[in-house]
Amino acid sequence: MRIAGITLPNNKQLAYALPYIYGIGEVRARKILKEADIDPTRKSSELSTEEEQKIRVIAEAYTIEGELRRQISQNIRRLKDIRCVRGIRHQRHLPVRGGRTKTNSRTVRGNLRKTMGSGRRSLEKT
Repeated sequence: MRIAGITLPNNKQLAYALPYIYGIGEVRARKILKEADIDPTRKSSELSTEEEQKIRVIAEAYTIEGELRRQISQNIRRLKDIRCVRGIRHQRHLPVRGGRTKTNSRTVRGNLRKTMGSGRRSLEKT
């Protein structure tokens, strides 16, 4: 079954298969299935074409996949253009919504941990 260009796995229950689509989480997946009047424990391979179409119509009423990604990137670009704090944090690849930068944001700088212990050992060996 395909929705918004994404092929959902056939061997998973619908409540857990729908979140494969960007913009649909577990809560929204259950809401879609409830609105379509389909049991969340059924698998996508067990659906009829009418049921698939119901789910597809309801899911595509939300902002999902490419449109949502585009919208988010435009929002970030706008923040960068107006040079607000959140935009500057995005530009510098730092945590945007408050976070510890001393130890947790090491992925951009590399996972180097420079400690006093490593320098002392190298001096003893020479």
